[in-house]
Amino acid sequence: MSIEAAKAHLARYGLAEKVREFEVSSATVALAALALGVEEARIAKTLSFRRGEGCILVVAAGDARIDNRKFRDRFQCKAKMPAPEEAAELVGHAVGGVCPFGVREGVEVFLDVSLRRFDTVFPAAGSSNSAIELSPEELFRCAGAADWVDVCKLPE
Repeated sequence: MSIEAAKAHLARYGLAEKVREFEVSSATVALAALALGVEEARIAKTLSFRRGEGCILVVAAGDARIDNRKFRDRFQCKAKMPAPEEAAELVGHAVGGVCPFGVREGVEVFLDVSLRRFDTVFPAAGSSNSAIELSPEELFRCAGAADWVDVCKLPE
C-alpha cells in the first residue's frame, strides 16, 4: 500500500485531489512543517502501536508526546511501537508515510484531542513526501476513527 491506497481511500470522500506531493521529504514532523510552511504542531503525526497481534494508530498534533500512563489507562497495554518493517506490514504504509487512510483491515484509528486546537491539520497521505489539509472533524470521518482519545501531553 502507498500513496495510491491513501488517495483511493480519500477519493471515497471526494478528497483525493487535495493530496499534496512535494519535491522534498515530509517524513518527519519538522520536514513536513518545512515543506508546508506551517508550524510543527499542525502536522498530524500518525503513530503506530502494537496491540495484541495487531496494531492501532493514534493521530496526534506534531508537538504532542505520548503520555505512557494515559496510554496504558486508555488501551490497557504498553505504548510499544513496532519496528519500521513491522509497521509497514501491520499498517500497510511505510514509516515516514504512515497515515490513517487506506490502512489494512483491522487497524483501528484513534485521534488525540491535541488536534482539536486547530482549524486544520496536515496528516501524511501514504508516502514520505505527501500531505493533505483537513479539519479535525474531516480527519475523524475520513480516517474512520473509532474515538477521540486523550493519551498525549503537550509541551509546557
